[in-house]
Amino acid sequence: MINNLLKNFCLITFALIAPVTLPAGGIQKSLNQNKFDSNTKEIILSTNTSLYSFPAIHSKELLSLDLGTTLSVLRNWRVSESEMWVRVEIASNKFLEDPTKAKKGWIKM
Repeated sequence: MINNLLKNFCLITFALIAPVTLPAGGIQKSLNQNKFDSNTKEIILSTNTSLYSFPAIHSKELLSLDLGTTLSVLRNWRVSESEMWVRVEIASNKFLEDPTKAKKGWIKM
């Protein structure tokens, strides 16, 4: 009885703590595999693009972003050698913007 209780406790503890380090959607070897400069925190769009709810083309499009929009880079996600996504936040004045408008999402690089 005590042996089963200890096994269950260990299993539950592992199940609650281990996923904290995993990104949503699967494991990625390293976040340092990106091609961005380590000091890059913001980007300015050079073309019109879409902001997606998660890193896939078939995901829901949240917004259309215009040329010149300033975005803060939150993280990178490499799907394959040729496909990379970036989680971004739109730089805005939080007091003047519509609170229901999406501020974070994914763009394809």
